[in-house]
Amino acid sequence: MDNNDTNKASHRSAPPPPSSGVATGGTNALSTLAPGHFYGPKNPPPPLPSRPKNLGSSYTKVVRPNTPPPDYSTLGNSPFREPQLVEEAPIVEDPVPSLLPAAETTLNSWTNATTNDWSTGKGWENDPWNAQSTSWDTGATWAQHYDSGGYTVSASKLVDIDGRDPQEEENWWDASVRERCNRPGPGVLPPYLAEMLHNPEHSLFSVSVTPPGIKPDVKFGSASRDGGDTGLNFEPPSKDDLIHAVPHPNAYYCRKHNGWVLLQWKSSTILPPLAKSFVPDPMAPFPDLAHRKRTNSCVGDAEQPFGPANKTHHFHRYEKAVDAHKLDPAFRRAGWERADLKKERRRKITSLNLMDFSVDKMLEDPMAEDEEEEEGDLLDLYVCCQCSVYCIVSDVIPGVIPTKFLEEYTRDRWNNPPPNRNRDESVVSALETFLLVVQNKLWKGETRSLPIYRDVFRWKIGWTPTVRHIFECLGFVLTETENMRTGAKDETMAPPNTDPITIQGKDNRRKLLRFWVETSAWDLWVKMDSVREMYQMGIGAHPNQIPRLSSLSTLVEFEPVRQALRGLGMTPTTYSPELLMFAYMAQCRCDPAQTPTYFTYFFTVVQAIQEFGEIPPQDVQNLVFEERTRNRYTEDDLANAISVLGFGKDGPLRVELDADVDDDFIAEAWKDCVRRAWRDPKDGVQRQRDANDAFRIVAESRGSTKLRKMWEDSSKNVMDPNRAYTILEVPPETDESMLMTVYVMRVEEQPHQSDRMRDALATIAEARDSYRIRKFLETGQDPGDMLPPTRVDLPRGLNQLGNTCYLNSLLQYFYTIKELRDAIVPLANTNMKSLEDEKYSDDELRKHRVGGRLITRREILRSRKFVGHLADLFWQLEYCESAAVTPTMDLAKLALVTPRDEEDDEADKGGTDSSNDTDATLVEDPPSRLVKPDSPNSVLGKRYRDDRGGPMEIDDDVPETPALDAENNGYVMVSHPPSPRRSKSPRVASADTSSSQDVTLTLVDRTEVQASEDTSKKPPLPTRKPTANSESVMLFGKQHDVAECMDNCMFQIEIALLKFDDLSDADDKGSIVKRLFYGKLGQRISVLPDQRRSRSSVHEKQDLFSHLPVNVIDSGIDIYDGLSGYFDDIVEFEGSKARMEVSLIELPPLLQIQLQRVQFNRETLQPYKSQVYVKFGETIYMDRFLDTADPLKKAKSKSIQAALNSYRERLRLLTEDKVTKTLQHAPFAHPLENTLNFLSKQQSLELPQLDDALVAQLNDEQTILRGEIEEVKAEIVKLKEELEEVWKDDRAFPYELTSVFIHRGSSPSFGHYFFYSRHLPEKPDNWFKYNDSVVTEVGKNVVLADTTGSTENPYLLVFARKGCNVVQTVKRFDPMGLEDTIP
Repeated sequence: MDNNDTNKASHRSAPPPPSSGVATGGTNALSTLAPGHFYGPKNPPPPLPSRPKNLGSSYTKVVRPNTPPPDYSTLGNSPFREPQLVEEAPIVEDPVPSLLPAAETTLNSWTNATTNDWSTGKGWENDPWNAQSTSWDTGATWAQHYDSGGYTVSASKLVDIDGRDPQEEENWWDASVRERCNRPGPGVLPPYLAEMLHNPEHSLFSVSVTPPGIKPDVKFGSASRDGGDTGLNFEPPSKDDLIHAVPHPNAYYCRKHNGWVLLQWKSSTILPPLAKSFVPDPMAPFPDLAHRKRTNSCVGDAEQPFGPANKTHHFHRYEKAVDAHKLDPAFRRAGWERADLKKERRRKITSLNLMDFSVDKMLEDPMAEDEEEEEGDLLDLYVCCQCSVYCIVSDVIPGVIPTKFLEEYTRDRWNNPPPNRNRDESVVSALETFLLVVQNKLWKGETRSLPIYRDVFRWKIGWTPTVRHIFECLGFVLTETENMRTGAKDETMAPPNTDPITIQGKDNRRKLLRFWVETSAWDLWVKMDSVREMYQMGIGAHPNQIPRLSSLSTLVEFEPVRQALRGLGMTPTTYSPELLMFAYMAQCRCDPAQTPTYFTYFFTVVQAIQEFGEIPPQDVQNLVFEERTRNRYTEDDLANAISVLGFGKDGPLRVELDADVDDDFIAEAWKDCVRRAWRDPKDGVQRQRDANDAFRIVAESRGSTKLRKMWEDSSKNVMDPNRAYTILEVPPETDESMLMTVYVMRVEEQPHQSDRMRDALATIAEARDSYRIRKFLETGQDPGDMLPPTRVDLPRGLNQLGNTCYLNSLLQYFYTIKELRDAIVPLANTNMKSLEDEKYSDDELRKHRVGGRLITRREILRSRKFVGHLADLFWQLEYCESAAVTPTMDLAKLALVTPRDEEDDEADKGGTDSSNDTDATLVEDPPSRLVKPDSPNSVLGKRYRDDRGGPMEIDDDVPETPALDAENNGYVMVSHPPSPRRSKSPRVASADTSSSQDVTLTLVDRTEVQASEDTSKKPPLPTRKPTANSESVMLFGKQHDVAECMDNCMFQIEIALLKFDDLSDADDKGSIVKRLFYGKLGQRISVLPDQRRSRSSVHEKQDLFSHLPVNVIDSGIDIYDGLSGYFDDIVEFEGSKARMEVSLIELPPLLQIQLQRVQFNRETLQPYKSQVYVKFGETIYMDRFLDTADPLKKAKSKSIQAALNSYRERLRLLTEDKVTKTLQHAPFAHPLENTLNFLSKQQSLELPQLDDALVAQLNDEQTILRGEIEEVKAEIVKLKEELEEVWKDDRAFPYELTSVFIHRGSSPSFGHYFFYSRHLPEKPDNWFKYNDSVVTEVGKNVVLADTTGSTENPYLLVFARKGCNVVQTVKRFDPMGLEDTIP
């Protein structure tokens, strides 16, 4: 706190050095020097003079009334008139004492002052705007008792507060009631206002100036040192000049800011003139002026004979509301200040856009320098809503020298004092020198330039860029003058022209006088008095009016309490129970819409009192109790109410309660909550009460009159199961048949009570969740003991069309993806005829690529037909009432048969009509997604597509090229033998950004293939022979696995959603399929060190991917182990061993991980399905596989993984059979045991070698083998723990499990497929099992179960990025939701 409020020091002490990072207005700003250090202790400051005896000014006259002024509400019966603002005439105003010392001791008259120019005027010491105490301090005023409208709540009656409206407070949530009352909004109490007016750590001072008594020196009458003007028109500053060096009569100086604050407070029924630019906020209007007229001031018992109507003021802020030009006297910036403001504005404009503005253009601005601005400084207005007091305040008006320059200069002098001076003397002497230069210029007519090159100047002041800035701010100009003795050019600072005859000279004179006042603020010629107590008393914030705490208690230092007090418009130092209650009720009165917020603040303080072991005052406790009886609630109560009704992320509804949720949905949520309470026999009554209270709180928080009326109606007619049984006069255990019989009897006996009886039976039906009783009330007939229909909210199944279970799983999976479903459903009921009639030009077709290649007209037509059928199916899944839906045959055919199969079939039948095709199919781009570049052969392992039979290509996935496609029927074969243990590449589509060579795992260089074609010149292929139908042929074509089916569907969806009429959407980057399913990975293949060749050894490429593969061979692995095998592997590349490293660059919202279970046994030349269990959980973290992962962690993880793989390989060799890959026929342990048993039981042959040593050796081998197996297993567990420890903190990219595809069967060629889908977002712990036409609910333990020994194994896992909300499992139409909307 700045405590330098008085001018008692006779010696000036140097300030401590300011820190380098201090802000201009901070608490560590430049300290002011004591006056004694400028001129010594010879002339101490004079004592404070007495106040003037005469009040008023040349324009005002004070008339002290003998009787209290009249009540303005009865103005017609009063001999007095209401005060008015008039010009050039005496104004009868309240008596106002002077704020400044009397004229006989200090100079404080404004000679020849006018409202437009302060160069004239006689004085302002009695100006009514400069009041220290206004009319409410004189005791000659009155108070009009204000009836609050009969509000009789006892606790609130103990608090002096006026202007309350009981109806408004009771219906604070109703916008129509608030609009009628038109309250001004939140306010603050006077102590808080005192802090808002100016930084409470700073002091404001009123400044009065005495002429310094300096006489011109004779020597200055000679020619100047540089031959300049000798000052023939020199006049020292007059008394009026010194007076007007202060910016305004009500301007107060802040030494911390080195600036001025314009501050006025007054009691008047007329508000000050508002600025033209001020636009009142309709949500915060001005207080009721008629009500404000009733009370002159809220402070002072003498003015209110019936007692104070309010404990204190309640101020409301209106920012930038008053124009300083319209004050009386007006405040106008000096000419040099206006010029500085214009320069600052131009600098801002230039910094905003240098291309649009130039210096020349700004110099040619028609706005002249002397052009008067329309508005002056805009001042903040604070108005008390209960009396006539208001206050206006400005921002800090900067001094002549910016604070940053003073701080920099002081810091520099402090840190670098000249020789033979200490730090204090260095700072003080420099400032005194500045002051001396200005005094010589103003009072002695010194016009010579300052010789900055001289040692004396540099020793006293120094010469730095900061010094130059200070002199330039004072108007000095850096010039070069010729030295008369040496003829050299010397730099000097030429003083500004201060000739009062010229406009520029007059302006410079004012600036130097302002600087002189600001710099010599503690000099004997400038007197400063603190105005803190004065303005505190004027606004009602003085400690005598509102006491301060002697010391802050633990309570008010508690941060939540401090925030609560601030929210109520209080300061912690003024806390008292009485003021707390007043502040709370005042905020609720003036800002009723935020009543819950203010009650939260109030209740927070009361709770804190209890938490600190104290007992709240009885009046405070009573007020809390009374507010609770008036249904007041806190923000915590609102959050709990929202949770009770089932809203929130973890609530039953899984819906956040925001403005988009309509009232009907909230009402239904409330009813459902009440129904759940009815079904709780133990706590049902309390739960129903909580539900009703929660519904009321939510209704009021939303300001919904509809919901509030529903709550009121329910409160009048409370119906619960107990009351329903009482109305029907039956016990609760009565069965449904008897209930309906009794109901009919009661209605017949009391027909006038039929509605009441019906409500009672409906309540029982809801409490029991009885479909039978609901049906009876709906139809009037007992439906009997019948099974209810399929639940409305249960997903529908899909009927099989014949061996299409995997297609059903895929279609159900697509339906759960919200964005994909929303894009497809609008295409329902597509007119197939119109699709066939659409024509596409070659230019339009060339604008779109799907899967890295151009598409044909035929594929567009086919895809749109497919999506049209799919949209119809989705519509049925949402709206149908039956348990299952049957897909159309056309949908199944388009999904299962690829375009290539169609072309092959038509070619086998004798050709195809290619009129609808284009040369787009002839470009040498990568093929369609239907046969992915280096895509895995299958999720399980691709079945061989050629009907003629032959081996399946399982482990090799290479991109298809036109040259090889014809020979291998759609498969790209590689020359090197595949490795049965190598991980497969994911499905990728070539990205546009690739580096180095086009290389991926098992990629065949397209240029090499084409070169071989050109050299070999093979003869054309013969015409295909018709192939015989095999068992894999369905009624609509060849059977494909799930991988090809998924590719085909996604390919067609992407084509169908293309927009050919929008050229800007030609790129497929905006494709929904790409956006949902595709990420980007980087592949890096490096030849191992012992096999490097002359060509480049490192090959890199970036690709898009839709799946990540996990090669399922070894047992005992989890999902991370499987992925690690793909991201770092040894592969065959160009006939050499190479290391392939893969990292993820971009992750898709939906991450599909395929468990490749189909393996190929090269000894038996047969495929087999691996039944190995791969452990996975509900969440997977992908951080370790990203290209941004920590390299050190990656290296450590790779080392641990290599050791882990080595031990697992050893365990596999010791425990698994080479052929069956099972544990039943281990290659070592069982043969040893069988050999020993056979030899021991052999009796027909004599075996002399079979001695005890051999038997012991065989037994020892078994023991050693078992011991090694246990050691290896233990080491595997240890290494796995170490590996997870490395990545335990990397969890920035979590994915949650959403879907699991299951294959049941031991053969890779046949089996049954079904699908699990997580119930998102409503019930994440529950899952749905889609088994064709049957859909059931299962727990997560079923999905995550260990499948060891079972043939039901996951083959595709789908994870969704946590928080992206792309999955909405259940999308069902509920007809019951429409009942309430029907009028």
